[in-house]
Amino acid sequence: MKNFSWKTLIVAGVIITAIIYLLPTIKPEWWPYKKINLGLDLQGGMHLVLEVETEKAVENNIERISLDMRGLLKKEHIRNMGLTRGNGTKFSVKIPDAQNIEKFNVLLDTEFKGLKIISRTSEGDATTIVMGLPDQESDHIKDMATRQALETIRNRIDQFGVSEPDIRRQGDNRILVQLPGVKDTQRAKGLIGKTALLEFKLVDEDNDVNAALKGSVPRGSEVLYQYDIDPVTNRKTNQTPFLLKKRTLLTGANLTDARVQIDSQYNEPYVTLDFDRKGGRIFAKITGENVKKRLAIVLDDRVYSAPVIQEKISGGRARVTGSFSTEEANDLAIALRAGALPAPVKILEERTVGPSLGHDSIRKGLISMCIGGALVLLFMIFYYKGSGIIADFALVLNIILIAGGLAGFQATLTLPGIAGIILTIGMAVDANVLIFERIREELNLGKTPRAAVDSGYDRATLTILDANVTTLIAALVLFQFGTGPVKGFAVTLSLGVIASLFTALVLTRLIFDYLLIYRRVQRLSI
Repeated sequence: MKNFSWKTLIVAGVIITAIIYLLPTIKPEWWPYKKINLGLDLQGGMHLVLEVETEKAVENNIERISLDMRGLLKKEHIRNMGLTRGNGTKFSVKIPDAQNIEKFNVLLDTEFKGLKIISRTSEGDATTIVMGLPDQESDHIKDMATRQALETIRNRIDQFGVSEPDIRRQGDNRILVQLPGVKDTQRAKGLIGKTALLEFKLVDEDNDVNAALKGSVPRGSEVLYQYDIDPVTNRKTNQTPFLLKKRTLLTGANLTDARVQIDSQYNEPYVTLDFDRKGGRIFAKITGENVKKRLAIVLDDRVYSAPVIQEKISGGRARVTGSFSTEEANDLAIALRAGALPAPVKILEERTVGPSLGHDSIRKGLISMCIGGALVLLFMIFYYKGSGIIADFALVLNIILIAGGLAGFQATLTLPGIAGIILTIGMAVDANVLIFERIREELNLGKTPRAAVDSGYDRATLTILDANVTTLIAALVLFQFGTGPVKGFAVTLSLGVIASLFTALVLTRLIFDYLLIYRRVQRLSI
């Protein structure tokens, strides 16, 4: 009796918990908790396949090395006739004489050990040395670029607020992104694809920007534009050219936080930037050494503002102003907080699943589940009579437990997941069929109903456990190594196996015990 009471409390507790978790999906106004997450195929959303332009990451690395080398050549007083970038991942240095060649070789051995010497050609006393990265180093940079892009995109999407996104690597340089429930697809694509490379550069005030626009850009400078983007046509407007020093004084690598604030005077949003200790020191040094000069804030080669430095700015804080909407400011802050992409990404494949298609999938899935479930319920009643009704009750609770598990664990229900539930219905009935057939055999041998039930459950339990545990192992393997749709199937199959074990071995046994012990039923309807 004591065991019976404990079993009753456990079963009641499990069922009540499942119903509580299920309530927000059925009646959100009663219990405003988390609903069951619907997958991309059921609620609509975006499916993107992105390609990381990993060659750009290698080129950026080469650019950084060449700038470092140019600075060290000047610092070490090594004469040269120019450092030239080659095609993509190569650059060359022309040294005028043997004396400087020796100094340059020492510099290579001490500061640039990882560089690969591709070729050396001589023209009189001058020697041209072409350098690049070893293949192994290039492959490593490409791999790290894809990994970093994956994490950066994941961080951005998490802050964007998408429920249950599916973000995974495909092949060497591709990333799969599935965003269920996203309606503003253009905004999502803009946020995902934004490189978010933040740079602080000085305005070149020694040269004329108009002359630079005509083609005579001074060495060490570049022309970038400040502009607005028309939200209707998506075109650039109000373009203002700036002649900037190419050298980047500070990047977003030292950024710790980016937040949206509202300007109290003009009631316009802007983004505040907080730097780490190192970034704060660099920013204070930059502003201290360049008072009354203009410092441009550049993001992805777009000038956002170029204010005049009035005084040294300590404390490691800056602000980015511009003609922002609140939404644009929020997206900018998200991109900056998540970090810059190591290389640009381009969209190779894009699919948008409309909500109407998702609703149609849900309707058809539920219809198939109801028809299949109804046929099973009728068969059990027809073949096993009163015991079939007990099995049907357990089957209904089995579905409730699966749905409650999906809501409780915040798993995602997909169309293959609905197929998993339908399969589970058959598996749950199969367990009851094994038990009922064992009970029938025991009754035919002349045993009492209570003895037949005890023996039937004892003999069938091991077989049921064996079949369901092996299915559960297969489901877990599918979940671990499968892609999105396969994972959706594996989730509901796993929950269904656990729920069917509980309902078949615990719940139905409890009902039989109640009928035989408390109601003292003398004859089983089976």
